[in-house]
Amino acid sequence: MTGGSDRGFFANRELARAAREKRYAVGMGSIRILFDHPELFEHFHLKSLAPEVPVLANIGGVQIRDEDHRKLFELVKKLEVDSLVVHLNPGQELFQPEGDRDFHGIKDSIARLCQGSPVPIIVKETGFGIRPALVAQLLEAGVRYVDVAGAGGTNWVTVEAYRLPEEQREGAREFADWGIPTALLLSCLERHRGRILASGGVRTGLDVAKSIALGAHAAGLALPLIREVISGGSERVVRYLDRLENTLRSVLILTGSRTPAELRQGKIWLDPAFAAAAAAFRKTEGSVAEADCR
Repeated sequence: MTGGSDRGFFANRELARAAREKRYAVGMGSIRILFDHPELFEHFHLKSLAPEVPVLANIGGVQIRDEDHRKLFELVKKLEVDSLVVHLNPGQELFQPEGDRDFHGIKDSIARLCQGSPVPIIVKETGFGIRPALVAQLLEAGVRYVDVAGAGGTNWVTVEAYRLPEEQREGAREFADWGIPTALLLSCLERHRGRILASGGVRTGLDVAKSIALGAHAAGLALPLIREVISGGSERVVRYLDRLENTLRSVLILTGSRTPAELRQGKIWLDPAFAAAAAAFRKTEGSVAEADCR
């Protein structure tokens, strides 16, 4: 969600510096603003700050449908990014006073985008999750990875509630528990291992380890790192990531896994309550989830 302001530029810059030091991929907020304000290009040109690591640009699903793909590809090349992330955020848009209300045709637009894009396409939700059937459709359409980005982290409907008039806030707050939890989605995407990313409520090294054990190719964090950036810039981010790595290494040792790939292939024990929730979700989702869920 960063970019286009002085504080956003500071966050992007410091995260890029930390990513370069740790050799991690780094993403940015939506580049939509660059279509109208090209003078903000440097706020998003993170490759100049972290040339050795993967840099991910970001654009909304509605913009994929409405903007000229040729102009988008030109911008992607100019930014020198390694992937383009398409975010799906209908929940947030519905509660923005200026938000989009028309979501028709986005899936077909993503398929067209994949056909012409000079970089791999990732599709992610923004905190409410992507159901298994849609995950399968996106991957079949040519998307390289799907980030399920489920419930458990920041809820953008309740964030938008702070911008609404008082009389409208209660309606937004009713969605405080909306969405499918990230772990539940991961447990039902066995068939797509290697092409699933996990975010949404991932806060610690143990969360990363659990995500990988449930089948995620990689996990992403946002809120903890933004907090560290605000507290002390890239140095604080690096220290946080060091702690995260130490935890993940400890999990690998304690489970007898030499690599994250081995952790992903190992046997896991599900809490009975979680196992019951996964079974109920599988039943609700029908045959697609039946084929994927453990």
